Formats: sequence, C-alpha cells, structure tokens
Amino acid sequence: MPWYNGDYPPSYKNQPVEIREKATEIANALLEEGTEEGIAIATGLKRAREHFKKEKENDKKKKSE
Repeated sequence: MPWYNGDYPPSYKNQPVEIREKATEIANALLEEGTEEGIAIATGLKRAREHFKKEKENDKKKKSE
C-alpha cells in the first residue's frame, strides 16, 4: 500500500518531518519494485536516516574547508 500526503506507516509517526518524508519516498519506491511492505517500511526509515546523516556530515566538511 503506497503512502501519500500525510498518510504514512505508524512507525514513522515520531520521526522528524524530513526523515518521515524521505522514508516514505524510499518505501514507496521499494513497494513498486515488489518489496514486502514490512521490509519496505524498515528499509525506508533506515535509508532516510543514513541519507540525512551523510548530508549533515557533508555540510560539516564544507564549513571546515
């Protein structure tokens, strides 16, 4: 079941908005590829957190240069 416009998995409820939106985007893409819903939800959240962690690290590197 794809998620849109504020409709997202309950496990995303307490996540920051940017992580929740990115996780939903990733999970939807995984669902389109045929991934099971539970795995798509968990993977979406994990990859979204990694994405923003890397983004934050890159910002720190740019500021220190």
